[in-house]
Amino acid sequence: MPAASTTQPQPTRVAEMMERLGLDPGAGAIARLGLAHLTALQRCRACPFNTACGTWLECHGSPLSFAPTFCPNADILFELKFNDPGALR
Repeated sequence: MPAASTTQPQPTRVAEMMERLGLDPGAGAIARLGLAHLTALQRCRACPFNTACGTWLECHGSPLSFAPTFCPNADILFELKFNDPGALR
C-alpha cells in the first residue's frame, strides 16, 4: 500500500483569473455552473504553471479578455465568459 501523501495542495489562482475576466467566482454555487467551476478548481490545483500564472496576472491589467494560452482552464473560462448570460461584463 502506498504511503499517504503529505504534500499540501498548491494555492490556486482560478478565482483571481475569473475576477479579472469579469466572471463571478461564486457562481459555482449555481447548479448549471457548478461542474465547470469544480473542474476549473481541480485543474488549477494540478496545474504545473502556477508560478507562470502569477507572473502573467501581475503583468496584465484588468479587465482581461482571455486566459493565457498555457492555462489548462482557458476553454472553461472562455465558455463561462462568452456563453453565460449571467457573467459580469
